[in-house]
Amino acid sequence: MPLHMTKIAFSATSVASLREWLESHAGGEALMTTRYLPTRHAEMIGGSLYWIFEHALIGRSTILGFEQRESDGRWHIRLEPKLIPVVTKPKRAHQGWRYLKDEDTPRDLEEGESAGDAMPPRLARELMKLGLV
Repeated sequence: MPLHMTKIAFSATSVASLREWLESHAGGEALMTTRYLPTRHAEMIGGSLYWIFEHALIGRSTILGFEQRESDGRWHIRLEPKLIPVVTKPKRAHQGWRYLKDEDTPRDLEEGESAGDAMPPRLARELMKLGLV
């Protein structure tokens, strides 16, 4: 089982804007930059980066690999340029990225199931604050 990670969809104004950013990358991969290479990076290839938006996991992108930038030593996380919607799951915001075990991941939305059928991120956040989810 590959290891996954979570990351805030920083600068995304909506789920649609995150999807547009991912799909705008040519060459079959989207590049996201991080300062440090994850210690367990080898386990993460083939896993997914789960996106946090409005304090909820809302989708995932497959991790293709990691590549160091020559200009400044930072790292690119190479992602499949596709947002796969998942059942919304509350997740507190954090800086950087965090590991996520397979058993803690939300399931993908099935064919014909829309993101509107899942709990909206804001509702999930409010229920999380109340300790109900």
